[in-house]
Amino acid sequence: MSGTELPVIAAVDGSSHSVEALDWAAREAVVRELPLLVVHVRQLGRRTGQEAQEQEARELLAAAVRQVARTAPGLRPSTLAPLDFPSAALVSLSRDASLLVLGSRGLGGFRSLMLGSNSLATASMAKCPVVIVHGGRAGDDPERASGEGVRDIVAGVAADESSEEVLDFAFETAAVRPGARLRIVHGWTMFSSMLSGGPVFDRDAAADAAERSLAELTAGRRAAYPQVEVMKEPVNGSATRTLVTASATAALTVIGRRRGGESLGLGLSPVAHTTLTHAMGPVAVVPC
Repeated sequence: MSGTELPVIAAVDGSSHSVEALDWAAREAVVRELPLLVVHVRQLGRRTGQEAQEQEARELLAAAVRQVARTAPGLRPSTLAPLDFPSAALVSLSRDASLLVLGSRGLGGFRSLMLGSNSLATASMAKCPVVIVHGGRAGDDPERASGEGVRDIVAGVAADESSEEVLDFAFETAAVRPGARLRIVHGWTMFSSMLSGGPVFDRDAAADAAERSLAELTAGRRAAYPQVEVMKEPVNGSATRTLVTASATAALTVIGRRRGGESLGLGLSPVAHTTLTHAMGPVAVVPC
C-alpha cells in the first residue's frame, strides 16, 4: 500500500458518538478517494470471555459495514478487531493511516465529560491526524450533521514553522471540497511578538507583523491551491474563543499538536486542549 493509499480509519464501539464518527469517516474517505478501515478494539481486562468478545466484535463490525453502505454507497470498507487497550491500539494503527476518526466519547466513562479519555489520549499521541467528532453537537439539522452546505475549514495556527503541517492538512482538506473557504486564525500577543523578534511596545506594529507572518505562511500554498478561498484572521490574544465559536458552523476545525512531547503530556497546548474539549463540530488534531 503506497503512502497515498493509506486508509481513513474509523474507530467504533457501539456508542452513538462512534456512529456519527463512522459516518464522517466514510464521507471523508469518499472525497479523499481513500480506502476505509473500520476498527473495533476488543478491550484487555474485560470480564467478558474471549469468545463472547469476538462475537460482539463481529456483530458490531457487521453493523458498521451496513451503516457505511447507507452513508457512502459504493465504498467497500475493511474491518479489524484487535485485542488491546483502545488508545494503544489506535495509536499503533495510526502509523499506517492517512486519518484516524473517532467519537468524542465512547460507551465508558462519565456522561458529563465532554471528551473521553481514549479520545484525548489518541489525539495526543497518534502519528497521523486525528479527527474527533463531537456527537450530538449538530442538533437536528441533517445538513449540518453531514457537513453538506458547510463551507468553512477553520485552522488555528502559530506564525512559525510549527504550523506547516496544520496548513498543509487544512489546504488539502479544503481543496477536496468544492467551494470551500479556508479560514486561518492566528492568536497573537505582545509577548509572542517579542519572542518572534517583532515589535514589543507598538500594538499596531505587532498586529501588522502578525498579518505579514500569516501572508508569508500561506503564500506558497495559495499558489498550489488556487481553488481555495482563503480568509486570514489575526486575533489579539488567545485564539481559543474564536476557534470554539467558529467550530459551530465549520465543516472541520484544524489545530496542531507538538510532536515529541507525548511522554510528558505536552502534546496538546492549552489552546488546542480547550478547543478540542469545547468544540461544537469535528476537530482535526495534526502532529506538528
